[in-house]
Amino acid sequence: MNRTPKFSLARRDEAMTALVALTDKKTLAVWAADCAERVMPYFEETFPGDPRPRLALEALRRWIDTGVFRMADIRKAALDAHAAAREVGEDRPVRSAARAAGQAVSTAHVATHAIGAALYAQQAVFRAAVAGGCEAADVDAAVAMEREWQYRHLVALRKRAGDV
Repeated sequence: MNRTPKFSLARRDEAMTALVALTDKKTLAVWAADCAERVMPYFEETFPGDPRPRLALEALRRWIDTGVFRMADIRKAALDAHAAAREVGEDRPVRSAARAAGQAVSTAHVATHAIGAALYAQQAVFRAAVAGGCEAADVDAAVAMEREWQYRHLVALRKRAGDV
């Protein structure tokens, strides 16, 4: 009997949460942007004329590079990315990808939004696997692989930044 796969944004990975708590904001911002970047093709291939999620990631990367923070710019970029997600309508990988970008840019304001970017990226992978007709075990494996990449990537970024 094949079970219907489920994904919950409320699910917390204790190791990831602990690692995030020990990481500085700029490193988390790079990580959040990289997590969202991995799923951006879902959005951009479906809505090539809508730049809002991409602009959110560009705003975040500008903050990372310059340190210049204007709350109005960050807020607009986040709200625009989330508006793009709402306009998608149904739960699809494209919606999760846009939400990942919105959460990522919000990391410039509140560091813990980085976790939201990672979770929405995992959700995008989950929804893409389900939409692709994968068996439940394969869906779970795809999400586990994404989660593992995220964890390892954060560890590597922390080492580069001297957070370790």
